[in-house]
Amino acid sequence: MQVFDDTVCTLGEGPMWHPERGELFWFDILGKRMMSRGAQRRDWAFDEHVSACGWVNRDTLLMASASGLWRFDIPTGDRELVTALEAGNPVTRSNDGRADPQGGFWIGTMGLNAEPYAGAIYRFYRGELRQLFDRITISNAICFAPDGTRAYFADTFSQQIHTVGLDAHGWPAGEVEVFVDLRADDLNPDGAVVDADGAVWNAQWGAGRIACYGPDGSFIRALDVPTSQASCPAFGGHDATTLFVTTAAVGVQDINAGKTFYGPAGVTGQREHQVIL
Repeated sequence: MQVFDDTVCTLGEGPMWHPERGELFWFDILGKRMMSRGAQRRDWAFDEHVSACGWVNRDTLLMASASGLWRFDIPTGDRELVTALEAGNPVTRSNDGRADPQGGFWIGTMGLNAEPYAGAIYRFYRGELRQLFDRITISNAICFAPDGTRAYFADTFSQQIHTVGLDAHGWPAGEVEVFVDLRADDLNPDGAVVDADGAVWNAQWGAGRIACYGPDGSFIRALDVPTSQASCPAFGGHDATTLFVTTAAVGVQDINAGKTFYGPAGVTGQREHQVIL
């Protein structure tokens, strides 16, 4: 993998390729920043933690922060609150999030200091924010099967990636199951994305890699990332065959730590799904 952008993020996260703009958006959560690189180089600073987004239309994002979900106008940088997100809880902030094939947006929260079981995972869909899972320590790996029938998520603290079936409207249906158990290998699942064939690509914090698992949970292969704290992958480029990876510099003395990388995935990813407000 090569350096896509050498901006050093204390905690890089939430990469999202905007398919209509041909532009990558990502976040430095601890730096309270959002960045994009495409035809233009853009950087926005905020007064609270920001962590993930989905695209609504060419000029609008749904952006997650510590206090809410926001309609964000890309050309002007203006934002308007759509719904509060644990706004009355000073312990938590938003973390991993991604749009689902039905047009919903899943967003996880966690404690500012990774307080045990302080976080949760929510879904925003057509005006409704609903809590799906609680007692989450570090919400991560939110991603979806291409046909919209299955979701994946992780609590990094548990060292497991879980999966749950979805109904026709994208709400969880059925029991949560373990998709991949990483405890035996002492690996820590961070952000994840699913390719067009249904394989799950998972950043593994501290291991310097993105691991690929088949739809049945079997290990396929891993891509090395040139710094240990890979945090989240995203497919992008004009044909969705480029894999972008955010990383984190916090606690690491490494020339590549915190930079954003890219390289050929060898597969085709899903186009980022559009959020329906």
